[in-house]
Amino acid sequence: MLAGLDLVVEPGELVALYGANGAGKSTLLRVLGTLLRPTGGELRLFGCDVRRGTIAARQRLGWVGHDTACYPDLTGRENLEFHASLHGLARAGARVDALLAWAGLEGAARTPVRSYSRGMAQRLTLARALVHEPALLLFDEPFSGLDTEFAARLAALLAEHCERGGAAIVSAHDESRLAAIASRTVTLVAGRLREG
Repeated sequence: MLAGLDLVVEPGELVALYGANGAGKSTLLRVLGTLLRPTGGELRLFGCDVRRGTIAARQRLGWVGHDTACYPDLTGRENLEFHASLHGLARAGARVDALLAWAGLEGAARTPVRSYSRGMAQRLTLARALVHEPALLLFDEPFSGLDTEFAARLAALLAEHCERGGAAIVSAHDESRLAAIASRTVTLVAGRLREG
């Protein structure tokens, strides 16, 4: 259960979110991602009160949770194209191609996702979250299932996103993954945030 949280994330910030299992990291990210409705307090995203509507906020969010949430019977390319269409990107072919290349999935782009390994599905999930160039990335354990090389590629992408004025909140068990790129760290302890 979350209690008494106060968190402001500015453009250009990458906030590393730590905490023991069960501390509430996933719950906090799901609330911020408008997937769970807060039972009290106020949640403002991009200056808007989320209780009055989530569609505008969701258009500016990139979400990666524990589940890949990709459609298993669609190919990798079809998953990205479908997600692009949900965000109103009519001509997203070049963007999809670039993300498939970034994710190292060009060779598997026309293969149904059900045949992907865990690492491939995680890379596709990350690409899907980026397809509409969101302002705020909410990544819950995004390094899970990634090899060392791609984990470094993801860390570089997160750093570049924030350098361009985007923001990110990323949870991770391994503090070394984010130590070099995080603007600041917050730790959830018994549902409450502590800076540093």
